Amino acid sequence: MLRLFTVVLLVLLCGATADAQAQPRRRVQVGLASFFGPGFNGDRTADGEAFDQRKLVAAHRTLPLGSIVRVTNLENGQKVVLRIIDRGPFGRNHRKGCIIDVSKAAARRLGFVQDGLSRVRVEVIRLGPVAADPK
Repeated sequence: MLRLFTVVLLVLLCGATADAQAQPRRRVQVGLASFFGPGFNGDRTADGEAFDQRKLVAAHRTLPLGSIVRVTNLENGQKVVLRIIDRGPFGRNHRKGCIIDVSKAAARRLGFVQDGLSRVRVEVIRLGPVAADPK
């Protein structure tokens, strides 16, 4: 009887461990956001689609393409949900502390088109699929 109890307990614990591993930890970053200028409209992004400044999309340096994030403007509380389609920010904006580049539509919803930069919180809602090796 004790042996059966031990086996059942181990099975339950293994199931709980597997379930905990299946749930990704909530990832949160705080930093600056910038937005893509009009010169990028129509350019190919890292995931292969043409960039459209009217869509609710963003670029992030490390999150898998296809990830879904909630971006909150910490200055005014405005929030928007975005899909990661490209890599960035790079260069000067990255050195300034930018952690995400958003489309103009997203910047408009977040209320920082005029300022160009804003302090934000980026929360991962869902990680995108792991990218396959390029051919």
